Amino acid sequence: MPPTPDAEAPGAAVPDRGRADACPGALRLHTADDGGLARVRLPGGLLTDHQALALAEAAEALGDGGLETTSRGNVQLRGLSPDCGAELADRLRAVGLLPSDTHERVRNIVASPLAGLGATGGADVQAWARDLDERLCASGWATGLSGKFLFALDDGRGDVAALDADVTLIAGRGGPAVLRLGRAADGHPVEPGREVAAVLDAARAFLDALRSSGRRAWHLREVPELLAPGTVPLPAVAGAAPAVGALPGGLSVGMRFGRASAAQWRALVAASAGELRLTPWRGAVLPGAAADRLPALAAAGFRTEPGSAWERATACTGLPGCARSLADVRSDAALALEADAALAPEADAAVMPEAGAGGLPVHWSGCERRCGHPAGRWVDVLATGRGYRVTVNGPAATAGVPVDVRNEEMAAAVAGARRTTK
Repeated sequence: MPPTPDAEAPGAAVPDRGRADACPGALRLHTADDGGLARVRLPGGLLTDHQALALAEAAEALGDGGLETTSRGNVQLRGLSPDCGAELADRLRAVGLLPSDTHERVRNIVASPLAGLGATGGADVQAWARDLDERLCASGWATGLSGKFLFALDDGRGDVAALDADVTLIAGRGGPAVLRLGRAADGHPVEPGREVAAVLDAARAFLDALRSSGRRAWHLREVPELLAPGTVPLPAVAGAAPAVGALPGGLSVGMRFGRASAAQWRALVAASAGELRLTPWRGAVLPGAAADRLPALAAAGFRTEPGSAWERATACTGLPGCARSLADVRSDAALALEADAALAPEADAAVMPEAGAGGLPVHWSGCERRCGHPAGRWVDVLATGRGYRVTVNGPAATAGVPVDVRNEEMAAAVAGARRTTK
């Protein structure tokens, strides 16, 4: 995984970043144990069929043949050779996936993946995402943002608003949109027609405040004294990922640990109706795709049935891809998740309301950096070198007591933690 995770323990001191972040991009590759890693930003998670196929071809020709989706709806290619950077960039430019060499790492934009596909939700946030991307790339000042700075555009259903982005725009229901700065408890009303401009203004004000104060920071939440207090309450934020299967207006599928082979990627394209939307929950929404495509997607290895232990289960790269990791966490996690259904399936009826199908989100980490962990309340499964430490993580008031387990005990410990009611 990349060398600069965005993980802060509850109650931790606000960091003062003394250096630029080392977040990888499409032009600046990260050297991992399994080769180079490139991260391709996809604002709003949007891909045309042509672009998706180009990524599959690049993964096969230049990398290990696989593609990874990230917690920001981006795509990573792994196992890249040290001298492939120029060819990768040419391939991305040719299909419109590298519109700006200078701004490519700051194009971190998530958007409600189900926008426009059903009765829920309001504004066309996918159009906002395209507009925001174009304006970012045209703004010289935006290169000062960290490669970790995140914009979230929520259509009013409260899904991506729960990701605690640096700047979140939530479409109004019968009223103006609301702008949330960092993790503020309140928001600011936005004049209709100025939604994208307000998002850019907030990001620029953050950079201006940093320059005037002499601070260095990657996120708005790291300098709370610079944030103007909100004036209106935030709407309800459910934070629910799209259910897998047939949905009004399309299909939704999940990828195990967000990874798919090039062949699986092509199966996605074959089932699509011309567009893919990658989600921050490591899945894909296919607008307009027919339900009769689901059997083929299931046969290709995608999750198409809701309610399994694999719902909202994630893991870092682990061994052998990351030298910092203390375990092959994905293999260990897969064994635990396969065993979960046999442990206590009846317990699912008693999960806490915010947990959803399968219980709380769970994330396996190979080291203390916890790369890629979810926001909110989640089960932290940390490799210790002797097994794993399982903790219900989140705000201090709801954090659980850590439990150290051996590998053979992990499945039961994780299943119990995911179904906790306290």
